[in-house]
Parts: sequence; C-alpha cells; structure tokens
Amino acid sequence: MSDTATAVLDRIVDGTTAVLLLEEEGSVVDEYTLDVERLPDDGRHEGAVFTVTLEDETLREMEYRPDDERDRKASAQDRFDRLSERLPDE
Repeated sequence: MSDTATAVLDRIVDGTTAVLLLEEEGSVVDEYTLDVERLPDDGRHEGAVFTVTLEDETLREMEYRPDDERDRKASAQDRFDRLSERLPDE
C-alpha cells in the first residue's frame, strides 16, 4: 500500500543524510531519512517542501514544491511580524 504525504527538509547531516519531517494536516507525524543525493537538486536546502510517496515505508517518488515552500515562508514571516509588533503604550 502506498501513501502520499507532505515532507519538509528539516536538516542535512554531515552533508550526506537528509532528514525529512512527514506531515499530516499540518502536524509532524513521522521522520524519514535518506541519502541527500536522492533529493532533487533544487530542493537540497532546509525548509524545502516535497510531496512524497511511500510504499511499505520505502520512498518511491518525490516532487519538490517551491510554491508551497514560498507560501510557508511568507506565512511564517507574517506570523513573526504580527508577534513582534509593539503593543500600544496605555
């Protein structure tokens, strides 16, 4: 049985191992490691977003989603900006 999930590149360890965080409905549900060489060239950086297909816990397909990555970064920046605004002095 195969499952499709959203995965975010959390980190690259020693330049050789990529650690992906698998998400379901916006929450991290699992972690998956693979050889960094299996990542698409343009997705070899922290925060890269992918759609992955896993079959019996083996990665079968991976698609880099730069638009989703940009949306996540913009949303995170917006949250940060709102949190960092100064409250009125009253």
